[in-house]
Amino acid sequence: MIKKIVFSLMTIGFASQLSAQQAGEDEWGAWYMYFGTNKIAERFSIHTEAQFRFYETASNFNQMLLRTGLNYHIDKNAIATLGYGYITTDGTFEEFPNETNNKEHRIFQQFILKNKVWEFLFEHRYRLEQRFLDFGDRTDTQHRGRYRIQMTLPLTDTFFLNFYDELFINLQDDLFGQNRLYGALGIHVTSNSSVQVGYLRNQFANAVFDRVQIGIFYNPDLKGVFKKKGATN
Repeated sequence: MIKKIVFSLMTIGFASQLSAQQAGEDEWGAWYMYFGTNKIAERFSIHTEAQFRFYETASNFNQMLLRTGLNYHIDKNAIATLGYGYITTDGTFEEFPNETNNKEHRIFQQFILKNKVWEFLFEHRYRLEQRFLDFGDRTDTQHRGRYRIQMTLPLTDTFFLNFYDELFINLQDDLFGQNRLYGALGIHVTSNSSVQVGYLRNQFANAVFDRVQIGIFYNPDLKGVFKKKGATN
């Protein structure tokens, strides 16, 4: 009887470990990211973004995300955005031959408010998403709301710290989607570019993932380019 109990406990423990391994929770994954805000007029800019996410730091593809949008700068502390994203996702940690990735077309509306308290720079980002998902054998449409509060603390003219917490709320079944907690060290490379290296704790209802993040931010002012093109027409 005791042997049966021990065997059952060992089987449950092994199954739990295998399940965690298949989800990739035991691995440190990585997100490699690019973000750009490309100013094209006094009140308009184009958002550009590319993210490549891996279950492990340098291998085992998880997700590619390409996103763009048109920003309207209401003033220096308020920005409204209408945008589109394309996402392809490998939903399993294990790699199989000829596996089919999920695909998503996403439309989003976004509003950003900024304020400063002492030396702390705060950013509040509100986003609504309409998600058109293709799982290969079926399709689905989902809606989601997101809120992110971000705080940036300048250390010197070159170095800064960046923190954020972002909550995802599903607007259908299972209200809680995920929560992302992030901290990073940032470096201003030039007046319009920076690099951030940080850690992300990505929590879902039944899983938590640890991710290293490396982000490149480049925000060129392209107003002069568009004016020159307009002048030649």
